[in-house]
Amino acid sequence: MGANPFPVLVVDDEANQRSALASMLESWGYRVATAANGQEALDRLRDFDAGVVVTDLMMPVVDGKQLLRRLREQPGAPPAIVLTAFGNLETALETVCDLGAFWFLEKPLDPRALRLLLERAKAQRRLENYSAELERQLAGQGVLGELVGSSPAMQSVYSLIRQVAPTRATVLITGESGTGKELAARAIHSLSPRRDGPFVAVNCASVPETLMESELFGHEKGAFTGAVERRRGCFELAHGGTLLLDEIGDMPGSAQAKLLRVLEDKMVRRLGASREIEVDVRVLASTNRALEEMTREGRFREDLFFRLNVFRVHLPPLRERKQDLPALCAALIAGLNSRHGCRVAGLHPETFEILSRHPWPGNVRELRNVLEYAVILAGEGMALPGHLPAGPAPAPAAPGGDGVLLPVGTTLERAERELIEATLRHTANNKTRAAAILGVSVKTLFNKLREYGATDAVE
Repeated sequence: MGANPFPVLVVDDEANQRSALASMLESWGYRVATAANGQEALDRLRDFDAGVVVTDLMMPVVDGKQLLRRLREQPGAPPAIVLTAFGNLETALETVCDLGAFWFLEKPLDPRALRLLLERAKAQRRLENYSAELERQLAGQGVLGELVGSSPAMQSVYSLIRQVAPTRATVLITGESGTGKELAARAIHSLSPRRDGPFVAVNCASVPETLMESELFGHEKGAFTGAVERRRGCFELAHGGTLLLDEIGDMPGSAQAKLLRVLEDKMVRRLGASREIEVDVRVLASTNRALEEMTREGRFREDLFFRLNVFRVHLPPLRERKQDLPALCAALIAGLNSRHGCRVAGLHPETFEILSRHPWPGNVRELRNVLEYAVILAGEGMALPGHLPAGPAPAPAAPGGDGVLLPVGTTLERAERELIEATLRHTANNKTRAAAILGVSVKTLFNKLREYGATDAVE
């Protein structure tokens, strides 16, 4: 176990069983503290930083269910393994599902099963601690705004952003789709003297050509059919702040000439208006297209290109900075946990290996989508290969892998059993997660396993 044995708190009201269990765990190299009931356990946890709690379910004063409920209310509480007699199996299932216990074991205990669960709980706890530490480190290095990465390519991006942010210069942000161009624009805004002003982003590719001028400059009531009221355009909305013209390469030619005039004069006129309005706006533009080539072909105004290309920041594709994957995954998983109420501690090494081999044509946006799928499917613990969508992690179809290969003539009963066992292998025998993936209740899954005589862990 090394110089710092992993700490385990044993909770059981029967002194002999408590003592015997503590002695067994100590012989395995764990550092053990004990408590006779749930209240003693809560008191003991104030000065004993347990990595996992092994608790009996039926106890006086404060029982196992009450203990788990109290632990669940405490941030960073250790996972719990529940011990139960066979007669309390349904209660144990309820405890696992409703109160978030790590797992349960029936008495009399199988030492091999307990040792395996302790190793898994230890691995999850250490992964959670690593993830939390990595999140703390991200606040001090390898991060600028919502951009994440410490690779030389990203450090160069950060340097350019820090240099140009305090100025009034127009910035052209280039890069493939999904590389984080809007995040770079927001970082420039947040580091500028305009940080307290508005940040307005308009996607030029999503605005119909007939509405582009109205979107940018606004319109008066009655300026055109459907203009039932006065509307301020993006330039007015961004007054005193920053305006991002996203995907500027898709702006129609008719709007390009008027945009150039606004950039030079700092004046806008709403459609249908008789006077101009002065605007104080810093303009940023972004594109995933080669504007130089479009300019040579006459598809983009040369004078507008030169006006926008005062200072350029290029965001590298994810495939060219894969060393940033660990930090990116940690930051994205932390945000997704918060958004979806999940408790995924991180990626299983095999999962990360799959992600590291993927070419990521959709860049960070694609990575975020893949991780969102995995976080929702995993729910807690580690995201396993089976939690990935089909794109970056196709399930192997060969026997012995994570897929299921069924010969013609396989009965439905046999096919169902093969699928259940394959899913349990995917979830490292976590029956709660397996049931969620299969779309059945935990009780239904256990009934199926009893039919097969396979209630033990699938190896």
